[in-house]
Amino acid sequence: MLRRAHQISASVFEDSCRDVGLTPAQYGAMTVLHAQPGLDQSSLSRALGFDKVTVLRVLRVLENRGLVQRSPAPDNRRSLHLALTDPGRALLADARPLAEQAYQRLMDPLNQKQRLQFMDLLRQLTQGLERHARAPLVRAGVAAAGEKD
Repeated sequence: MLRRAHQISASVFEDSCRDVGLTPAQYGAMTVLHAQPGLDQSSLSRALGFDKVTVLRVLRVLENRGLVQRSPAPDNRRSLHLALTDPGRALLADARPLAEQAYQRLMDPLNQKQRLQFMDLLRQLTQGLERHARAPLVRAGVAAAGEKD
């Protein structure tokens, strides 16, 4: 059932965001980079809970579209900082209401009490299984510091 819910969730998001051409992973990366400009790829991976290879693929697409740029870190030339470009910020602004629309469509079958219960159960499930994740999830603000949640 979780796999099916994930498939439906991705489909609903992609349908809602078709006009801006973003996948859930791309939208997530852009949202984190908007909140935390200057993150490196490893920190972005931790913030999203994705492995580094997946994040690299997402970043390549966003960079090729001119939505994200990489620049050398001032304190470490071997490290690259990531930031949204002006077109990236504009596209994210266009995508936000579409992503919210997708979220509302996903939650439509549930009443308010059920939504709260559902989110609580998902939180319990993910926290209980986090140790099995290939890419542990950390809060975006903590990702920059390199600490785990």
